[in-house]
Amino acid sequence: MAKKLQQLFPPSPEKVELKNLYLYKYSWFSNDNTQPRIAANFLTSLDGRIAVSPNAQIKTELPKHLTSDEDFRLFLELHAQADCLITHGGYMRALAENKLGNILQLPNNKECEDLYNWRALQGLKPHPTLVIVSASLDFPMDSSLEDNNQQVIIATGKQADKNKISQWEDQGYKVIIAGEKLVEGRMLIDALCKESLRHFYLIAGPKLLHSMIKDQQLSNLFISHSLQLLGGDFFNTMLDGEILTPPKLELKSLFYDDASANGHGQFFSNYVCQYN
Repeated sequence: MAKKLQQLFPPSPEKVELKNLYLYKYSWFSNDNTQPRIAANFLTSLDGRIAVSPNAQIKTELPKHLTSDEDFRLFLELHAQADCLITHGGYMRALAENKLGNILQLPNNKECEDLYNWRALQGLKPHPTLVIVSASLDFPMDSSLEDNNQQVIIATGKQADKNKISQWEDQGYKVIIAGEKLVEGRMLIDALCKESLRHFYLIAGPKLLHSMIKDQQLSNLFISHSLQLLGGDFFNTMLDGEILTPPKLELKSLFYDDASANGHGQFFSNYVCQYN
């Protein structure tokens, strides 16, 4: 039986199928390519943890029990709508160390055939362009990028090491400057729009999300709340950095899953960002 969710907003007495929920009914994709669209998606516990660590010496990681098959399917539906993924050097390092799974491409399996078909119908390439944001420029390239003939762009700041920039360029990668020390949201999106990219999906963590909101670039925010309390003294949340002038978040949809595959309930919410 197909997995169904209770629709809390807009209110509805009927349950809805989880599959294709974010691909069709509540998608972030637009056929209007005159303006860029930037979407972010976060999985969090009820006490706001997106990653935790047992102590200050060990990097924070996503707890396995926080994840669920349902959340991952919706993550992939959002991923499928992107012509550009934006990640960071920290993810590339964690991927190389086998601390995180590979989300640079849609999985090549039967369960994702519909997502590949949807991309083809929209005129999108099988795999989106990948942008790697890094101030240090110290990260490895994953072999899956070359295996899938995936375009890669590196974004850094003006203060980046010129020799490292040259090294990446000598390997055939395009490097763009989009900020001073750190990459800034508006400068990054402006530069990427010149590459004829329009739909950007952030898989880059709290710092770049902060910059995107500060620069009024974020269009859509999707949040999965797993009904778990994690605690801990060392953790990451969705945002860090200076206090923001917050955008107005218009709730577009809210769904409740009372029995996810990991044994915990969860909420799925979808917001549109509006700026003054």
